[in-house]
Amino acid sequence: MKLIFFLVAQQPNIEEKINEAPDSAYEIGVVIGSYLPFVALIGIAYAIYYYNKKKRGS
Repeated sequence: MKLIFFLVAQQPNIEEKINEAPDSAYEIGVVIGSYLPFVALIGIAYAIYYYNKKKRGS
């Protein structure tokens, strides 16, 4: 339970970072950085799914 609270407390406020951004390149970096972990997790999940599907022979 403490871990979940810690993770929620550590979430950066993306809107605040974009509003305080010095230029548009920083905004793009914030957006990419916020979506990159989700894209990586989806890629890993698909790789595991594909590996298991291929291993099963389906």
